[in-house]
Amino acid sequence: MSFENIILEINDGIATLFFNRPKALNALNNALFDELDQALDQVEENTSIRVLILTGAGDKAFVAGADIVELSRMSPLQGKYFSRKGQKIFAKLEALPIPTIAAVNGYALGGGSEAALACDFIYASEKAVFGLPEISLGLIPGFGGTQRLARLVGKNRAKELIFTGQNIKADQALEYGMVNRVCSHESLMEEVLKTAGMMASRGKVALRSAKEVIHHGANADLETGCRIENDAFGLTMASEDAEEGTSAFLEKRKPAFKGELK
Repeated sequence: MSFENIILEINDGIATLFFNRPKALNALNNALFDELDQALDQVEENTSIRVLILTGAGDKAFVAGADIVELSRMSPLQGKYFSRKGQKIFAKLEALPIPTIAAVNGYALGGGSEAALACDFIYASEKAVFGLPEISLGLIPGFGGTQRLARLVGKNRAKELIFTGQNIKADQALEYGMVNRVCSHESLMEEVLKTAGMMASRGKVALRSAKEVIHHGANADLETGCRIENDAFGLTMASEDAEEGTSAFLEKRKPAFKGELK
C-alpha cells in the first residue's frame, strides 16, 4: 500500500517509518494519523519484521507537533475525537510486540515528543529539540504526553516541562532520562540501525516476552511483576529459539534464530 504522509521501508527484518510532511515539519494531522494506523497494522501482520524505527523525513524535524491549521478549525468535540484518535494510535504503537526505536532527528514538539515517548526508547541527534509546548496555545498535551512523560522522567520534571511549555535540547533530555543516547546528527541512523540489527538478530519469542513482561510489570508491585516474569520465562523455555540458543552456547557457535512463534 502506498502512502502520502508517511514512508514505510523494510530491509532485513527492520522496518523504518518516516513521517513525511517535511514542508509542514512533519506535523500530525488526521490524514497522517490514518496512514500511521494502517502502517502499524501492516508492521504487526508482517512476521518478517523484527524491529520498527520511527524518524522524520527531511533534515529539520522528527515531528514538530500537531497541525495547528487543522486544529484551529476543530470544534471542541472534534478536538476531543482528534485527541482520542492520537491516543489510540500511539497506544497501538506502544503495544506492538516488536521493539520500537524513535530516531529523533530534529524538532520533536507536542505530538512529536508524544510519538517518541510511545516507542520503547529514543536515540536523538545532537540537533534534536524536545518539548510539550501546548500550554502556550492555551491547551494541554492530548496524545498521551501528560501520562507517558510523567512515568518516564517523574511527575515533577513532567510538571515543569508541561506547565512552562519549555523546550529542551538533546543533552538535557538525556540527563532527564527521556533519551537513551545522543548521537552526532550525521551518525544518528547508523547508530539506530546498529542497535536495531543487534535486536533483530535475537530470538523473536524472547524479545516479545521481554517487552510484554516489562510493560505489564511496570505498574505492578515487585512480587506480582516477578510472577509475570516467572510465567513468561517458562513459556520461552518451550520455544524453538530457546532450544537453538542453549544448543549454540554449548556448541560454541552463533545461534541461528528462526524467529517463529512456536
